[in-house]
Amino acid sequence: MMENKQDGQKRPMPFCAKNYALMGAGLLVVVVGFILMSGGGDHTVTEFDESIYSVRRITIAPIMVLLGFVTVALGIILRFKRNNEEK
Repeated sequence: MMENKQDGQKRPMPFCAKNYALMGAGLLVVVVGFILMSGGGDHTVTEFDESIYSVRRITIAPIMVLLGFVTVALGIILRFKRNNEEK
């Protein structure tokens, strides 16, 4: 419980451990998506590296990033029951 400085009443924390775990997992998925998207630069000015258009960079990585953002949003929106809450 968190104590309010103004009136001395205790309020519950806005998120529980499951929310933080879900947000952390979503952040990890976003980071992995950005890592999958990286690379594919040209080594010289006269050569074109076609690996920038690979399935990994065009399809898989953006889907991973979007799934990560959705997971973080669900971690913020969902409300899990705490052990000390009454039914």
